Amino acid sequence: MPVPSKVEGSRLSAHAGELSQRLAQNVQAVCRHYLPNGRREGRYWMVGDVAGTPGRSLYVRLFETGRGAIGNWVDAATGEYGDLLDLIRMNQRHSHLSDTIKEAERFLALPPPAENHDCVNHTQPARAGSPQAARRLFAASKPLTGSLGATYLKARGITRLHNLTALRFHPRCYYRPNGDDAPGTPRAFPALIAAVTNCEAQQTGAHRTWLDPAGAGKANVATPRRAMGNILGAAVRFGHCRDVMIAG
Repeated sequence: MPVPSKVEGSRLSAHAGELSQRLAQNVQAVCRHYLPNGRREGRYWMVGDVAGTPGRSLYVRLFETGRGAIGNWVDAATGEYGDLLDLIRMNQRHSHLSDTIKEAERFLALPPPAENHDCVNHTQPARAGSPQAARRLFAASKPLTGSLGATYLKARGITRLHNLTALRFHPRCYYRPNGDDAPGTPRAFPALIAAVTNCEAQQTGAHRTWLDPAGAGKANVATPRRAMGNILGAAVRFGHCRDVMIAG
């Protein structure tokens, strides 16, 4: 694996600092997105841990105080602490700073949430199959690490998963049975969710691959793979384009 040069490392660190400041400007949106089981209590967002478990051990500063900067957090149970970029890294279980930077950029590119002072979700539902619905589905999905999606890919010989940021996993993705499905087909299965993006790196759709909950490949349904959103002229992209690329 190539080791980043000092210059590249310095650029990454500088960009990470900029992203941390931008995340801090949207601290409550960050908390609601990555720690949805928490809640605001005074000047803090309280939750159980970086994974978002319900509780009160971890607190995120929602306002600048003399004791800490906005967005800084501390887990009183473990002694862990950091800024919002650290929180995203640990929440998403990233092992590379570049993955966390991409995730933060993706989050900051999402449409801003509606103002919500009582922590009740008033977000309007997205039209089924729309690009907005595709973006929400991808955002609601989790990293592949340790998931059934990772098991499925490894069974197909795909073992290097750390840089597959266009792929995520959803434990219960809605499935609409059609006339070819057996009666009583479940309405939800685990699924691989792939982000479909255009040439400007904007997500316009998503590709869903439903999986057998028992780990035996794809789900036993009539159409285990479906797309949603605007996919014409777009693609699921892995890595960065250079002089040579593969399209399939």
